[in-house]
Amino acid sequence: MRLSVSLVTYMQTKEELLPVMESVTNSPLVKRLQIIDNSPTNELQPFLTHFPGVEYLHNPSNPGFGASHNIALRRSLEENIPYHLIVNPDVSFDSSILDELVRYMDETHEAGLITPKIIYPDGSLQYHCKLLPTPWDWFVRGFVPFERCKERINRRFELKEFGYDQIADIPYLNGSFMLFRTSALQVTGIFDERFFMYSEDTDLTRRIHSVYRTLFYPFVSVTHTFNRESHRNPRLFLIQVYSTVLYFSKWGWFTDEERKIINKTVLQTLFPTPVDSCEEDQE
Repeated sequence: MRLSVSLVTYMQTKEELLPVMESVTNSPLVKRLQIIDNSPTNELQPFLTHFPGVEYLHNPSNPGFGASHNIALRRSLEENIPYHLIVNPDVSFDSSILDELVRYMDETHEAGLITPKIIYPDGSLQYHCKLLPTPWDWFVRGFVPFERCKERINRRFELKEFGYDQIADIPYLNGSFMLFRTSALQVTGIFDERFFMYSEDTDLTRRIHSVYRTLFYPFVSVTHTFNRESHRNPRLFLIQVYSTVLYFSKWGWFTDEERKIINKTVLQTLFPTPVDSCEEDQE
């Protein structure tokens, strides 16, 4: 048992949580699954604690995604558990993939974070390997109504041309499934709790990437429903905007030299021969 897991839930149903609960608790690697339930009531507690190795914490004050996962991360760091997985409630997978990911992390000592291939329920690929965002990326993706313009930005930003079929060192990985080496988090720190939700995964991946490798591993996959709630919920959209502003205020809007170097390195590594617009510097 070399792996701890945390899951943050808010107003999910038993039926929605059952696939991820089974995915995690069926793995013999998992020492503990800590559920941080930010829902107004704790009515899910009897269902969730029915699973072996599950610890339930009702946290109705809802401090946010990163702050909630940090509760579990701090405990894992204190106990020196080698690896910690954060996973979203809308993710499911064959529990055997944890063996393969941990094995690869064991063999790759310079890796601080790894994520697998992520697919939608219909089997299509989720493009979750990204460059560090620029204000231009954010503005076009969120506000420009012209699909051709958006697609051109997304093709570069989401690194679509590399095919998602090779191991790659990526500076921004999606927060729905992140397997950390806890000794790396001892160096880089855990989630920045100023981010209530959104951009906290960008921020943490970037900090780890500056010291360790942050890897995409394409040979196993998980299924992620990914409802894009912020596109339909005005409150969540405003939270996303706030988090984006906070991220750029922290790292730099148009004068982020580290971002330029990191993105250029990633593009040159993945595309030694420039493909389409992927070599362009859009800073």
